[in-house]
Amino acid sequence: MHILKHHIPTFLIVLIGLLGVVVVLYAWHLPPFAGDEIRTENAYVRGNVATLSPQIAGYVTEVPVSDFQTVATGDVLVRLDDRTARQTLARAEAELASARAALKANDQDINSARATLDSRKAAAEAARAAVDTARAEWNRQDRLREKGVISAADAEDSQLKLRQAEAALTEALSDVDVAREDLGTAKVRTDTLSASVTAELAAVELAKIDLEHTAIRAPENGRLGQINVRVGQYVTAGSALMSLVSDRIWVIANVKETDLSGLHPGQAVRFDVDALGHRPFAGTVSMLSPATASEFSVLGNSTATGNFTKIAQRLPVRIEIDPGQTGEDRLAPGMSVVVHARRDGNPARP
Repeated sequence: MHILKHHIPTFLIVLIGLLGVVVVLYAWHLPPFAGDEIRTENAYVRGNVATLSPQIAGYVTEVPVSDFQTVATGDVLVRLDDRTARQTLARAEAELASARAALKANDQDINSARATLDSRKAAAEAARAAVDTARAEWNRQDRLREKGVISAADAEDSQLKLRQAEAALTEALSDVDVAREDLGTAKVRTDTLSASVTAELAAVELAKIDLEHTAIRAPENGRLGQINVRVGQYVTAGSALMSLVSDRIWVIANVKETDLSGLHPGQAVRFDVDALGHRPFAGTVSMLSPATASEFSVLGNSTATGNFTKIAQRLPVRIEIDPGQTGEDRLAPGMSVVVHARRDGNPARP
């Protein structure tokens, strides 16, 4: 009897310990109480968080937004001093106008060179006709001289006129060649001036882009993080000014590989948000990662060692949040959630 009384406290301690283990296994849905529910606390709300930076350097002249403000696509977040950019644009536009004027003047030079060529061709034709006339006169005078009708002096005078006409023809043909070269040069100059216009036009577009970059705008709808820039501050290209959190959010749940057989795209799930008093939300499995999280680690996960302990890996699962739920606007990237799913594909019980 004394021995029995001595072992009762030990029995009670063991019994309480076993009950505690059972309670923990049941609370955490571990075997043998896993049942038909898939559950993981390794899950978080995710979203697009973009760090906004300027593309040019300059002094900040205006910051019209504040911390955590809601903004829309195109809203101005920061303005930089744009005086230099405006002057650069004005100079580029002036140089473009000059290049276009030079191209237009060259077109007029081409027309003038073409008219000069036509005129000199006509002059050459006239000189050729004069040569034919002088040659016919010389032939006639030469026959008359042989017959003794005219003197040798008259015949020589006719021959001189022929030589003068031939010399004029040679000069006229040279003038035609010169006019043709001038026309060709003007045409070649057109390509150079056209390229100059194209280059100046590109300079104008670049100047416009730099001017646009003096205003940093919201790339999409969302909410701002903390503002890290102030008026009067000098910023350089790539400086982190603030962060923008997109309105679009989702949940990433890292599910054990042993539970993956019960998940598939399109399956309805439920998740509780810690920050909102474990308020439940509904979602839908969108995609399963092509590899486990360990495979994306910077350091390789090699198991080719002498000692090996099998550890269940986790696979990231993307869950889209069903729209139109109360309190959805309070979800923020980084919040911890607990995801519940049924192995039979039905929504998890609340």
